[in-house]
Amino acid sequence: MKILLVEDDRKIGQFVKKGLEEVSYATVWARSLKEAQEAVVTSGFDVIILDIGLPDGNGLELLTEWRARKLAAQVLILSARHEVDDKITGLNLGADDYLTKPFSFGELLARLRSLVRRHAGEKKTVLEHRGIRVNLLTREVTLDGAALQLTQREFAMLEFFLENHSRVLTRTQIAERIWDCHFDRETNLVDVYVAKLRGKLRRAGDSEPVFQSVRGVGYKLA
Repeated sequence: MKILLVEDDRKIGQFVKKGLEEVSYATVWARSLKEAQEAVVTSGFDVIILDIGLPDGNGLELLTEWRARKLAAQVLILSARHEVDDKITGLNLGADDYLTKPFSFGELLARLRSLVRRHAGEKKTVLEHRGIRVNLLTREVTLDGAALQLTQREFAMLEFFLENHSRVLTRTQIAERIWDCHFDRETNLVDVYVAKLRGKLRRAGDSEPVFQSVRGVGYKLA
């Protein structure tokens, strides 16, 4: 799952981003309306965590614009405004949930998972391909029924490949999805992580790796 966090408070932003990445949610942190708008244009997100009070405007205005454009991502408002009228306004403008500050990370995580379950018909919560099974809610990964232990980056990469198992993914696409950065051709970071996943997903007797190399381009899930 890929999340856009729109939050101008440095401490809250760092806290939430770190927590989400620890449970293998790829997270992009935008600190203003402008950064949020640019992020949505350049990348797709499953859930957006949106603060209302931002340095360059009101987050509700951005929410209204997104819903007018039929943005499909689920939106959870995270705000210090706790009056009932504020919550009603946010929900009426198209938010899917509303959580007030201060908050516990456990509750935030539970609400995010609830949003995913609520819209399970729109997005799969279990991804499967040739004996590989990934549960996006419980973060469990199995190969032919046997549990695998993946790091957060490995999990996010496997999720990305399973979502696009019939496509060749370029190194640039992988880097931007997993590390939220542009691919540096001088680094072999993507290749290193693909090699780690290959090793963990290798079956005894396999003649070909689960990830096929496409010379000069990237990789494809076999």
